[in-house]
Amino acid sequence: MLDRARDAGVECIVNPGSDLESCRRARALAERYEAISYAPGLHPHDARKIGHDQWEAFTAFVLECMRSDRKPVAIGETGLDYHYDFSPRDAQAEVFRRQVRLALELDLPIIIHCREAYDDCVRILNEESPGRRWRGVIHCFTGTGRDARTVLELGFFISFAGMLTYPSADDLRQTATAIPIDRLLLETDSPLLGPQPLRKKRNEPANVVHVARTLAEIHKLSLEDVARITTANASRLFGIGRHSPGRPTIVYKIRNSLYVNLTNRCTNRCVFCSRESDPSVKGHWLRLESEPTVQQVLDEIGDPTQYAEIVFCGFGEPMLRLDAIKEIAASVKARGGSIRINTNGQADIISGRRVAPELDGLVDVVSVSLNSARRDQYVDICRPSHGEKAYDSMIEFIKDASKHVPKVIVTALDFPGVDVDACRRLAGELGVEYRQRKYNEVG
Repeated sequence: MLDRARDAGVECIVNPGSDLESCRRARALAERYEAISYAPGLHPHDARKIGHDQWEAFTAFVLECMRSDRKPVAIGETGLDYHYDFSPRDAQAEVFRRQVRLALELDLPIIIHCREAYDDCVRILNEESPGRRWRGVIHCFTGTGRDARTVLELGFFISFAGMLTYPSADDLRQTATAIPIDRLLLETDSPLLGPQPLRKKRNEPANVVHVARTLAEIHKLSLEDVARITTANASRLFGIGRHSPGRPTIVYKIRNSLYVNLTNRCTNRCVFCSRESDPSVKGHWLRLESEPTVQQVLDEIGDPTQYAEIVFCGFGEPMLRLDAIKEIAASVKARGGSIRINTNGQADIISGRRVAPELDGLVDVVSVSLNSARRDQYVDICRPSHGEKAYDSMIEFIKDASKHVPKVIVTALDFPGVDVDACRRLAGELGVEYRQRKYNEVG
């Protein structure tokens, strides 16, 4: 089973317990195999069996685990199940509360099982620690879009299993589409819930690739993207694997586009930007120790024709390095590549001259982050260093770029309070394309 998982690309497995005996087996497997981590938990189905002695034995086991070399990575799975109601609901709630408190005491994430019980689950979490940003995951999610939004606001990741692949699961896939990819995890819930091609067979970790493939389809990403992103998410939550921040990324691939991370500097300090708090995009670490040279970028790009486009983007304003863009773009174009620039549109005010004519023949697409059709609101949410002049400069750049670049797009985030319809109308008045983006998802 582990060989098949490895062959399928599975690097790490989190094996939760559901009662004391399965917790002991999970720990023994983790001590035997480096790829396996474990999480001790008491499942709501068994809550009716948990009296004083059983709880004392469980907590003693968990504390013993915390003193060992192979510590648990979470508490769970625990939670509430009102679908089967195998245990009385008051017993489920009490055992859940105790495990929530234990996770808080030990500073561990929590793996939550929740079926048809989201209101009570959220209420208990809020009662145990009001206003907390939780570390944990709602495993094998089957809830509604409202349920998803509620647990995301609390800080949880959401994990999908084989049910996401079932033909009848259109509503679940629609919900998954609305969840930011950097808040998603993958699982199999082995040995149950085999994915559609293997639905009646014993499930196992290798089959997670089927869930990943479905998630890639609905998020319009590559399988490689989903594997990288969800692995980084799991590493961030559980502290497992090799995906901690490492060497800064100069170029990075998403879908079939190659992005160039020229600078982390920016003339905006947008309220929604995570450049300082979490400088990563779709599983790529983008905090630069120093800005790359033109030759470093060209070496990293290699053959540009293997990508649909080369995109100047990164976690900063690329037009701050206009000369580097022009030199790299000229080399890429000479070798048959396509160039796009993602910008805040302030190139003219940055450079002190009209920049669009200099892009003629070098750039195929310019995408400008408009973000508001109102100057005052733009200043409030994007906080440009050039103040209101930045907005006016951006509008003039968009008009100018449409005369020198084959395709110009303006984008706006669905940020609370932003009139996206007004942004769409303004794009029409400027004679350029419009694309709406989700403010809570980057890349």
